[in-house]
Amino acid sequence: MEPRLNLLHLLSPLDGRYAETTAPLRDYFSEFAFLRDRVRIELKLLPALSKTGLVRPLSDSESAHLESILANFSDTDAELILEYERKTRHDVKAIEYFIQSKFQNTSLEDLMPWIHFGLTSEDTNSIGQAIALNESRNQIILPILQSLISSLTNFAIRHKSIPMLARTHGQFAVPTTLGKEFAVYIARLKKTHDEIASHKFEAKLTGAIGNFNALQAAAPQVDWISFSQEFVSSFGLEPNLFTTQILPYDNWVRYFDLIRLTNSILIDFAQDIWRYISDGYLKQAVVAGEVGSSTMPQKVNPIDFENAEGNLGVANSLFMHYAQKLTVSRLQRDLSDSTVRRTFGTALGHSLLAWTNFQRGLKRIAPDEEKLTAELNAHWEVVSEGAQTILRAAGKPDAYESLKEQTRGRVLTEADYKAWCDSIDVDNATREKLKALSPKSYIGLAVQLVDRILNS
Repeated sequence: MEPRLNLLHLLSPLDGRYAETTAPLRDYFSEFAFLRDRVRIELKLLPALSKTGLVRPLSDSESAHLESILANFSDTDAELILEYERKTRHDVKAIEYFIQSKFQNTSLEDLMPWIHFGLTSEDTNSIGQAIALNESRNQIILPILQSLISSLTNFAIRHKSIPMLARTHGQFAVPTTLGKEFAVYIARLKKTHDEIASHKFEAKLTGAIGNFNALQAAAPQVDWISFSQEFVSSFGLEPNLFTTQILPYDNWVRYFDLIRLTNSILIDFAQDIWRYISDGYLKQAVVAGEVGSSTMPQKVNPIDFENAEGNLGVANSLFMHYAQKLTVSRLQRDLSDSTVRRTFGTALGHSLLAWTNFQRGLKRIAPDEEKLTAELNAHWEVVSEGAQTILRAAGKPDAYESLKEQTRGRVLTEADYKAWCDSIDVDNATREKLKALSPKSYIGLAVQLVDRILNS
C-alpha cells in the first residue's frame, strides 16, 4: 500500500480512507488496468489476423515476445503510453505507438502496419472494459455477494425459531421469527446473485460506424463477421454485430441494474436492521477501545449498517446515471460516454465497500431474546387475527367485528385475552383452539419457510 501520508492527500475516499477494502478492484478499473487490457487486445489481434492469412505466420519466439510484452507490462510501460497520449491527446493511438516501440529493432518490425488494423478505438475500448466487468464480476463481485448471503444464512439458521413481533405500518402486527425476516432478504439476494452470475457481457469489433468499412475495403475476401465473432468470443464475451461506432450499452446497463437492485435490497435491509437495533430487538457487541460518541460514553452505534446504507446510495446514484446516460448517443457517437465509463470502478467500489461493511455489522449483532419475549408477552392483542379466523371457521359471522371491538387501539394482557376466551359463546373445541393461541407460538409456518428458502 502507498505511504499513509499519500493516502491522506487523495481526492476519493475509495483510494484513501477505504483503500484497503476497495483495493481488489484496482486490478480491473484503475488507469493502469485499462491501459494493460487494451494492450492485451491489440496484441491478440495480430495472431488472429495471421489466421486469416493477411498477416504472415508468427514464429514461436515472436509469439512468446507478444506474450512477454503483456506479462511484463509495468508502471514504466503505462507511463510511456501516457507520454504518447500527452502528445496525441488520444489514448488508443498512444497504445498503438507504444506497441510500435516494442516492435522496433525486432523481427516483428515488419508487422507494425498491422497494429490496430481496421479497428476503431471503440473496438479496443469496448472489449477492454467488457473484460474488466466480466473478470471483476467473477473474481470480486460474486464472491463477496455470496459471502454476504452465507453470513445472512448462518444468522437465519441460528435464529429461525426466535419469535418476535412484526410491524406493519409501524404498528405491532402478528408475530414472526427473526430468522424468517432475515430469510426474506436472503431469498431476494439469491435471485439477484444468480442473475448477476448468468449475465453475458457484450463487446464489439465492427469498425468506425459498425459496418466493417475499413476491413471490408482492405480485405474483402475475409469473412469479417465471423472474425469479429471469434475474436470477441475469445475473451469470454458476447459479440454484438449491430452497433454504431460504439457498442450499445444496454447490455452493460442491465448488469448495472442488477447491482443496483441488489444495493436497493440491502438499503431496505440495512434500514430494518437499524430499526431492530433502535428498538432493542438486536444487541450489538461492545468492542474494547471503540467509541460511540465524542460526548456520550454509553453509545454503541450501528455504524457498519449506516456506512453501508450511505455507500449503497452513492453507488446507486451512479448506476442510475449509467442507465440514463449510456443508453443515449448522438447519431453514430459522441464522446460524452467515455468519461462516464471511467467511473465504473467507483460505482462498484462503493458497492463493495457497502457489502463489506454490511457483513462486518452482521458479525456484531445478536437477538435480545429477553426483550423480544417481554414485548410479545405484553401484547396479546396481536393474536386477534388468529382468533377471529378460528371464529370464522366455527361459523361466527361477526368474528372480525367482535375482535375489533375488543382489541382495536388497545393493549391486551394474557389475562385480558383469556377472560375474553372464557366469555365468548362457542363450543369447547373452539374455545380450546382460542386459548391455545399465544404471541410466542402464533408464528404460522415461519420456521418451515426459512428452511425452504435456505434449501432453495
